[in-house]
Amino acid sequence: MEKYTILVVDDEKEIRDAIEIYLKNEGVRVLKAQDGIEALELLHENDIHLILLDVMMPRLDGISATYRIREEKNIPIIILSAKSEDTDKILGLQVGADDYVTKPFNPMELVARVKSQLRRYVRLGTYEGVSKVINLNGLTLNKESKEVAVQGELVKLTPLEYKIVDLLMSHAGRVFSINDIYERVWKEPSYNAENTVAVHIRKIREKIEIDPKNPRYLKVVWGIGYKMEK
Repeated sequence: MEKYTILVVDDEKEIRDAIEIYLKNEGVRVLKAQDGIEALELLHENDIHLILLDVMMPRLDGISATYRIREEKNIPIIILSAKSEDTDKILGLQVGADDYVTKPFNPMELVARVKSQLRRYVRLGTYEGVSKVINLNGLTLNKESKEVAVQGELVKLTPLEYKIVDLLMSHAGRVFSINDIYERVWKEPSYNAENTVAVHIRKIREKIEIDPKNPRYLKVVWGIGYKMEK
C-alpha cells in the first residue's frame, strides 16, 4: 500500500493519531483532518485514495461531508462512528459511503477493511492514477485517448457527448440530475437545460446502444435524472 494516501478525519486527536500509527505501519501516507471542512480542503489539495471519516464532528459532520465528496470524487469512504444503530449505518451508505466501522474498532480489522476497499477501487478502474480505462459490460472509455468503444468498436462522440459519457461512466450506478450534468459538462449555471441535455443523451444512445429505445447502458431514472448502468 506504499503508493496510497489515506485521509483520516476525526475530531478526536487521539483517534487520528492511533489510526495513523497502524496505517503508517502498512507504508501508506497519512493526512489528518479534525472536521469535514478541513477534510474537503485537503481533498482538493492532495491526491487521496481513501478516506476514513468520523460521523459526529463540528462545522461539517461526516454524513454531510460524504455527500459533498460524492459530488466530485468516487474514492472509497469508510465511515467511523460510535453509533451502532442500523439507521445510522444505512444513512451513511445511502449518501455514498462504501463501508461502515463502529467504534471502538479492532485496528487490524480496520486495516483489513482499508485494504479491501483499495483493492476494489483499483480493480474496478475507478482510481485514475492506476487505471485510465473504464469497462462496463463491453462499453469502454479510455481517458488517455479520449475514446469510447462498444464491444471493441470505436464510437465517434462529440466533445460534449464524450464528457457526458465520462461523467456517467466514472460514477457508474450514480444518478445525476439534468442540472448536475449540465453544470458539470458545460461548466455554467443550468437554466432551462432539460432539452439541451436530453438531445445529447438521445444522440449518445443512438451511438452506443444496440436498441436506443431499450438502452442497456445509459438509463433514465424517471423524475430524477440519468445514470450509467453498472
